Amino acid sequence: MTTRSDPGHGHPDPGLDAVMSERRHLVNLAYRLLGSLTEAEDAVQETYTRWYAMSRQQQEAIKSPGAWLTTVASRVCLTVLGSARVRRETYVGEWIPEPLPGGAEWIGGRQGSASVDPADRVTLDESVSLAFLVVLESMTPAERVAFVLHDVFCHSFAEVAEIVGRTPGACRQLASSARRRVRAARPSAGAASGRSDVVGAFKVAWEAKDIEALIGLLDPDATATADGGGLATTFLHPIVGGERIAHAWAELARRRPADTVLLERTVNGRPGLVAQQDGVTVTVFAFEVVGDRIRNIWVVRNPEKIGRWTTG
Repeated sequence: MTTRSDPGHGHPDPGLDAVMSERRHLVNLAYRLLGSLTEAEDAVQETYTRWYAMSRQQQEAIKSPGAWLTTVASRVCLTVLGSARVRRETYVGEWIPEPLPGGAEWIGGRQGSASVDPADRVTLDESVSLAFLVVLESMTPAERVAFVLHDVFCHSFAEVAEIVGRTPGACRQLASSARRRVRAARPSAGAASGRSDVVGAFKVAWEAKDIEALIGLLDPDATATADGGGLATTFLHPIVGGERIAHAWAELARRRPADTVLLERTVNGRPGLVAQQDGVTVTVFAFEVVGDRIRNIWVVRNPEKIGRWTTG
């Protein structure tokens, strides 16, 4: 984004650093609200466009630019969420949030980019695990915004109410409803883990086509969900049941091209796997481990969602 100079003097805007320092916070917020870093970047760009569309006098009249930017970004995301629900009705197959690599694997802001602005990095914590983001997808746009703003970013319900255009009491109810969804999806807060040993053992068993070992690592009621977006071949409907998943993964191993390499990588801050062909990432696997068993596997093959991963 270009800097803005003081009108008639050519001097840098003294408030630019303060305004732009909010960028990382806004990207973090928008990614959690939208589940797509590409859409999050667009929302943040739109937010700054609206800021710089104002006159200097209008900007100076705003007591807290950071609060203003957060409010506008949240409202932009609320609008995007409403339209996204319509778009996803025609999406081919299942829709999974865009997976994020760890710092070492990150290659850029947009697909094909060679570098990334540190301000665009998303802080990888519990609130960006794929398991958490998938639960957020089950919420209404208003529930999601109220919950993320209050429970994740610690905004008061009075602040949330101003953003979503409802009363503080209504926002409290929205967040409470969202919280129940989270508890229902994750009944034991301490049971979920990011155990790399379980994921590593799954990789070994998968490569060995060891169905019994795979079954032993999967929860009997485990679910595997894939997202190809109509742009990559994958299974269209979730596979339910540890035994069914084990047989499906053994079949995948038998059909896997000879040049495919499986690598252990961090996916949204949790242990995961990446499949590469000739050094190019073609699939990202995210896992939810509960106790010592895998309860969920998310398979992302849509090339529009994995363009940020190492390609060499």
